[in-house]
Amino acid sequence: MLRPFGRTLGVGRLTSDTAIGLTAVVLLGRIGEVVRPYLIALQTELPLSSQAAAWLLERTLDLLIVLLFFGFALLWVPLHSRQFDPQIHSVLAAGGYVFGGTGAICLILLLVFRSPKRHAEQRILSALTFLPPEQYARAEHILRAFSRGVDCTRDRTSLALLIAYTGLEWAIIVASCSALLRGFPVTQNLGPMDVLVLLGFVSLGSVVQVPGLGGGMQVATVLALTRIYQVPLEAASGVAVVFWVVSSLAIVPFGLACAFHEGLNWSKLKLLSAKQILEDSEGKEPEK
Repeated sequence: MLRPFGRTLGVGRLTSDTAIGLTAVVLLGRIGEVVRPYLIALQTELPLSSQAAAWLLERTLDLLIVLLFFGFALLWVPLHSRQFDPQIHSVLAAGGYVFGGTGAICLILLLVFRSPKRHAEQRILSALTFLPPEQYARAEHILRAFSRGVDCTRDRTSLALLIAYTGLEWAIIVASCSALLRGFPVTQNLGPMDVLVLLGFVSLGSVVQVPGLGGGMQVATVLALTRIYQVPLEAASGVAVVFWVVSSLAIVPFGLACAFHEGLNWSKLKLLSAKQILEDSEGKEPEK
């Protein structure tokens, strides 16, 4: 994603930034999503909007995978659930519509901005000519940086690599989830298809997150295990907590160590995003 800008970061640096960003999401909630793009923009001296576009591209690819899980769950649950509950199907259907609509909007936005002639950028700027010169220059700066952020999708090789990496990422997630469930007597008989159904619920629940506590992920996991697979509530709650610890909380010690190594604390992280957005809108270079 950085190649179109002629910038590179080492794997170690990217791993550190990712660990700090994921830790910020766990501890600060969804507002922490801005931390990783901010750190990458800071270290590469790129506008934040360019990395916001890269983040949007990444999330769009993940959304497409999650939609596949939802579609599979909508077909699998009614046919293979031991005691089919229509309410479960309704929850999945509602979540599918929400994720589908969000994914469609993201795809349209990315397809519009990936046009090599940048028609969308030009049309938006022409519609903003009523703005004062200073504000128009800021809008132009942000739009151009955002458009450059999706430049990697214009190259077929880079796009193929993005899709391949996304597939590899989710294959690891599915394999890890399957291995985790095999460690519990109440879920050790769940097969790969059941894991996909469970991940559909977890993806839906992870949208709602209480800083430091998770919340939505655990509720969705308990709901799926108890209502579809008739796992006792106590056992399902234990599985949900361990699932959350392994998939989310485990990164926190490593992320905190990386943040302290970078001289960051969580008060700074809360203020960094607002500061960078202001600098980005004014067209300034990020401060070291």
